[in-house]
Amino acid sequence: MSAGGLRLGDRAGRLALVATVAGSAVVLLNATVVNVALPTLGRAFDAELTQLQWVLNAYLVTLSALLLLGGVLGDRYGRRRAYVIGLVAYAAASALCALAPSLAWLIAARALQGVAGALVTPGSLAILQAGFAPEDLPVAIGYWSAFGGIGAAVGPVVGGWLVDAVGWPAVFWLEVPLALGAALLAARTVPESFDPAARRRPLDVAGALTVTLALAAGSFALLRAGDGVDAPVWFGLAVAVAALAALHPIEHRAAAPVLPPSLLRHPTFLAANGVTLVVYAALGGVFFLLVIHLQTVLGYTALQAGAASLPITLLLLVLSGRAGALAQRVGPRGPLAVGSLVLAAGTVVLGGIEAGDTYARGVLPGVVVFGLGLVLIVAPVTATALAAAPDRQAGVASAVNNAVARTAQLLAVAVLPLVAGLSGDAYADPAAMSTAFPVAMRVAAALGVLGAGVAWMFVRHDVLTPAVGGEAAELEPCTACPLDGPPALRPAMGEEAAR
Repeated sequence: MSAGGLRLGDRAGRLALVATVAGSAVVLLNATVVNVALPTLGRAFDAELTQLQWVLNAYLVTLSALLLLGGVLGDRYGRRRAYVIGLVAYAAASALCALAPSLAWLIAARALQGVAGALVTPGSLAILQAGFAPEDLPVAIGYWSAFGGIGAAVGPVVGGWLVDAVGWPAVFWLEVPLALGAALLAARTVPESFDPAARRRPLDVAGALTVTLALAAGSFALLRAGDGVDAPVWFGLAVAVAALAALHPIEHRAAAPVLPPSLLRHPTFLAANGVTLVVYAALGGVFFLLVIHLQTVLGYTALQAGAASLPITLLLLVLSGRAGALAQRVGPRGPLAVGSLVLAAGTVVLGGIEAGDTYARGVLPGVVVFGLGLVLIVAPVTATALAAAPDRQAGVASAVNNAVARTAQLLAVAVLPLVAGLSGDAYADPAAMSTAFPVAMRVAAALGVLGAGVAWMFVRHDVLTPAVGGEAAELEPCTACPLDGPPALRPAMGEEAAR
C-alpha cells in the first residue's frame, strides 16, 4: 500500500486508523488519568500545589519541547518506526512512574513519559496525513479526534476507579499493556512513510534544546511565582526570553530546523495554531481544576469526579466524525468560531458549581455545553492546521500543532491557579477553592472568546475545499494577502512507502 492510498472503506485503511487511534489515545489518557489522581498524590507525598503542578508539567514540558524533533525524526527515519519506538518507550516510562518511591522520582519519570510521547503524538497524525487519500482525510481525522478524545475523556473514570479501588500506581500500570498493544498493532498494519529529503539533512539538535530550555525555564518561573515573585522567578523568565530570542537565528541557520521558518509563512497555519493555543489553554485549565474542585468542594470521590466528564466522551464519540465532515463541506471558520463560543459558555456555566449542587443541576449542564463546543473545535482545527502545510512537512506540521496544544495546557496549569489565587495547600481547602474556581473559569471563558475571534478573522473558509477532481492543488502563500495560504488537503507528495 503506497502512502496516500488508504481509504476508510478498505480493511487496510480501517486497521491503520485503529492503530493510530490506539497509540494517541494512550497518550491522551495519561493527562486526564493523572489529573484525577492529583489530590490522592498530594496526600500520599504531602505535596503542595506547586509540586502537583510539576507532576503534570514535567510531562508537558518535555512533550511540548520535543514534539517538533519527534516529527522531524518521523519524517527522516519513518513515521511508523518512530511511532512504534515511542510507544515501547512510553510503556517503560509508565512502569517507572508506577514504581516511584518519592515525588521527585515520579516527576522525573513523568518527564521521560513526555520524551516518549513526543514520538507517538506527531507520528499518529503524520501517518494519517501521509497515508490517507485527501477526500477521506478530514473524516479520518474526525474519527482520530473522537476515539483519541475518548481516551482523554474515559481517563478520569478509569483513573478514578483505579485510585479509589487499587491505588495511584495502578493509573500508570494501566498504560503499560495499552501502549505495548498499540505498538504491536501499528507494526503489523501501518504502511511506512517518510520524507526522502529529510534523510539528507542533519538533525537540528540546537533548535530542539533551545525550545526545551525556553519551556522548562518559563514553566519553572510561572510555577514558582505562585509562592511569590523572587530572584529565581526573574532568572527563569530571563532564560526563557533569551532562549526564544535565540531560536529565530538558530532555525534560520539550521539545514533541517525543527521549526521550519517556511512553515511559519503560511498565514492559515498560523491562524489554526493561534486558535489551538487559546482554546487548549482553556481546555487545560478546565480539566486541571474541575476534578480538584469536585473532590474538594462537592466531596466527590476520585471515581465520581472522573465520571462527571463522561458526557464529553459520548459527544466526541457520536459527533466528532461529523464535525470533521462539516468543516470540509462548509469550511472550518464557522465551526471553529461557533465552537469556541460554545466552549466559553460551557466554561462560564461550570464556574457556577457550588457546594451542595447536585450533578444534574450544577455539573451536567456545563459539561454538556463545554463538550459540544469541544466537538466543533478538535477535528476542524487539526484538519485546518495540517491542510495549511505542505505534505512533505506532515510530521513537522502535526508536531507543531500538538506542541502548541500541549504548551497551552502547560501554561494553563502554571498560570490559572496563580491568577485565581491558589497556592500552597489551598487546593485542599473548600473555602479557597470555592473562591478561586469561578475566577479561573471566567479566565478560561475569555480565552474561548479570543479563540472565536482569531478563527473568524484569520482562518480561511476554503482551506479544506478539494480542488477539481477531488484533489487540492498545492499553492504558494500569497504574501500580499494576510489570509492567503495553501487551500486544501492534498495527497502526499514526495512520500515513499516501505514494503
